[in-house]
Amino acid sequence: MFAIVGVVILLVMVFGGFALTGGALGPVMHAIPHEMLIIGGAAVGAIVTGNSMHQLKALGGGLAKVFKGPKHNKQDHIDAIILTTRLMKILRTEGPVALESHVNDPKSSSLFAEFPRLLANDALVHLICDTLTLIVVSSGTLEVHAVEDVMDNAMKTHFHELHEPQHALQTLADALPALGIVAAVLGVVKTMGSIDEPPSVLGGMIGSALVGTFMGVLLAYGIVAPMAGRLKQVIEEDEQIFHAVKQVVIASLHGWPQPLVVESARSGLGHSFRPGLSELLDAMRGR
Repeated sequence: MFAIVGVVILLVMVFGGFALTGGALGPVMHAIPHEMLIIGGAAVGAIVTGNSMHQLKALGGGLAKVFKGPKHNKQDHIDAIILTTRLMKILRTEGPVALESHVNDPKSSSLFAEFPRLLANDALVHLICDTLTLIVVSSGTLEVHAVEDVMDNAMKTHFHELHEPQHALQTLADALPALGIVAAVLGVVKTMGSIDEPPSVLGGMIGSALVGTFMGVLLAYGIVAPMAGRLKQVIEEDEQIFHAVKQVVIASLHGWPQPLVVESARSGLGHSFRPGLSELLDAMRGR
C-alpha cells in the first residue's frame, strides 16, 4: 500500500513541479509513450534474456511482495515458536516414535492443523520436518552443532532463492539510465534526419529525445531501485520466522529450560514481529 502511495507522490511532485515552474506537460506526455516503448521493451527483453522461467515467475511474485508486504505477521511468529516448542517437547517427553507421525506427514498432523498459516509455508514446514526427521532417524546420536549446520545450510539456500527477484530488480534499476540514453540517442538520430526542418520543429524533436533520458533516470532511481530496496526489506522480514524456528530447535537440543528457549527465539525477532515475553508465555499456556 505504501509503495503505491510513494509512486503517486513521486509522479505528482515531479510532473506537478515541472508544470508549476512553467513547463509544458503536453510535449512530455506526447513523447512518453514512444520513449517508453523503447525503454520498456528493451528492459523486458533484458529481463527475459538474463533470467530463466523460474526466475521470471519469482520476479512476478517479488513485485507482489513489494505491495503486499511480509508474508507473516506477529501472530504467525508467535505460532511458529509455539509449534516448534511443542514438537520439541513431544520429542523430549514422549520420544521419537510419538514425534514421527507429525513430521512425516505434517498435512495430516493434528498439531500442524492448529496452525494453517504456517502449514501453507512449504519452506518453513520442510525446515521443521526435515530437521526433526533427521533427529528421529538418528536416534538422538547427532551433535547439536551438526544439526545447526544442516539448518543453516538449508536456510542459506532458501534465502538465496528468495533474494533472486530483488537482485534482478536492482540490476534492472542499474540498467535503466543507459536504456534511457539509448532511446535519447535514437531520438537524436531521428532529429538529425530532419535537420532541414524549422527550429520550432527541431526543438520539439530534441525535447522528445531528452524525455528518453529523463524517463530512464526517473524509472531507475524513483521507482525500480526503491522497489528493489523495499523487496529486500520484505524478504529479510520473511526470513525472521525461520531463524526463530531454528533457535527453538537448537536451544531445546541443548537442554535449556523452556522459558529460556522461548526467550532466545523471541529476542531474535525484529521489533515489528517481536511479542513481549509475558505475551508469548501466555499464548503458549493458552495453547
